[in-house]
Amino acid sequence: MHVLDSLSQFFRAVIHHSKGIIPTDQKSVFLTLFFAIFSTITGVGIVVPLLPVYANDLGATGIYVGLIFGSFSISRTVLLPYFGRLSDMKGRKPFIVIGLFVYTLISIAFIFSNTVETLIVLRFIQGAGSAMIMPVVQAYVGEITPEGSESYSMGLFNLSMFLSLSLGPLLGGSIKEIWSLDAAFVCMGILSGIGLLLCIFFLPPVNAEKAKTSSQDIISWGLLLKDYELVSIFSIRYAYTACIGVIWSFLPLFADTKFDLPGSLIGVLATLGVFVAGVLSLPMGYAADRINKQIMAVSGGILSTVGMFLLFYSSSFQDLVVGVVIFGLGGGISMPAVMGYAVIMGEHKKAMGSVMSIMTMAHSMGMLTGAMAAGIAVDFLSLPMAFLCGSIMMAAGTVAFLIFRHISSLKIS
Repeated sequence: MHVLDSLSQFFRAVIHHSKGIIPTDQKSVFLTLFFAIFSTITGVGIVVPLLPVYANDLGATGIYVGLIFGSFSISRTVLLPYFGRLSDMKGRKPFIVIGLFVYTLISIAFIFSNTVETLIVLRFIQGAGSAMIMPVVQAYVGEITPEGSESYSMGLFNLSMFLSLSLGPLLGGSIKEIWSLDAAFVCMGILSGIGLLLCIFFLPPVNAEKAKTSSQDIISWGLLLKDYELVSIFSIRYAYTACIGVIWSFLPLFADTKFDLPGSLIGVLATLGVFVAGVLSLPMGYAADRINKQIMAVSGGILSTVGMFLLFYSSSFQDLVVGVVIFGLGGGISMPAVMGYAVIMGEHKKAMGSVMSIMTMAHSMGMLTGAMAAGIAVDFLSLPMAFLCGSIMMAAGTVAFLIFRHISSLKIS
């Protein structure tokens, strides 16, 4: 009952905060997208932290663990530009609904998987579904956000992602201990189905959406990809999600093999970082609309770098907790500012879906290369080296952000 009361208070707070930033005629759209993504990602979060341990039980090496996460990113990265651009021209709802339908089917298919190769294939298909969901949903939110509230709006919406990701692993560890891993897959399917039904019945039809571009007016990929401001936010978003890929792929395995932690505590570890980032998303989004976004992005990048480095040196459960919390602090400070930049750019270029697909590509490529690089480090060096790789990538992404922002400012002047 305590958990239900807390969720009820949380949902009421979301409804309250949405009143100040979302136009009245678009409020139902925002809330539908918020709760649909909250339920869907909670379901995914239940299972994802359990997959590395499950794959290890099936005999997977470090590289194969990386492939289970990387295959998701491969399909999503390849398809993101296609679906993002199409949603700019054809509308958002069809892609969101189809993507959620794929998520629901794959959730059930996980129950019947018993080999590492099957897990890789299912994650590959799930990545295709994801390519239709996240950039299109974020583009939809960006379009209904009034000028001057971009970071706050994205920060509020990011609560649905960060807090559902924090709730999911916590539930997943408990479900696995009380029932079984199959029960966790069933829960993922049910929650994905709830998100699907919400969008089918409560999102308006395509002809009621806010049309932004036509095929003749939409900016070309060549011009978009040459924009140094876009490259700058891509770089830091890429680095941050590369670190998430490292943490999701190898922190559960590290905690299990080195510290022999139970599933519930492993879930807590996976929860803490994203929970901290989620809690900070709203106040940091509010701050990013009023102060220097660049300072916030760089400060958060530095904190995330430090958090990954502390995981590398961890020698106890307490050390792991400190590392993931500091990493979460960094993400909570930097990501609302980064996504605020993305919304402003999407509005300016009249290509919200395309810009958000590029930002989601940064997420996918980060998850892929982060997990794969860490997997190689684990196989050829040691398990803790995965986190040192993450620290180096986060530092490089933060520096790249500064360099490309500087180049962009020189071109404008």
